[in-house]
Amino acid sequence: MATYIGIIHKDTGSDYGVSFPDFPGCVSVGRDLDEAARMGKEALELHIQGMIEDGWTTPDPRTLEAAQAHEFAKNALAYILVDVTTPSRRAIRVSITIPEDDLDAIDRYAKNHGMKRSTFLVESAREVIAAHE
Repeated sequence: MATYIGIIHKDTGSDYGVSFPDFPGCVSVGRDLDEAARMGKEALELHIQGMIEDGWTTPDPRTLEAAQAHEFAKNALAYILVDVTTPSRRAIRVSITIPEDDLDAIDRYAKNHGMKRSTFLVESAREVIAAHE
């Protein structure tokens, strides 16, 4: 698990913004501090998931001191800590048996949503596991 630092800031007449020094392209907003923190966590998790799916490596989290010195921290209102579980990058090939009509439906769904079969199966399994934990 890695803990990344988000920086919350607010310009006059705008919502609260959240940025992450370790992920310059990852930003989010919220109407209040609590919503900004929630939305920032969600944005970071999705950003990291996309990086991993694209084969990129995630950076090591910077320290709070380094985050405070970052240009994003200018006029910071608050800092949030976001714990992110980064899955193992090592992929393991498995062999499973699936009824043909179910496999056809899986492949159709994955293709229509721009996914690979394995990505769809892993994401589906994660959703079921999360719903039952």
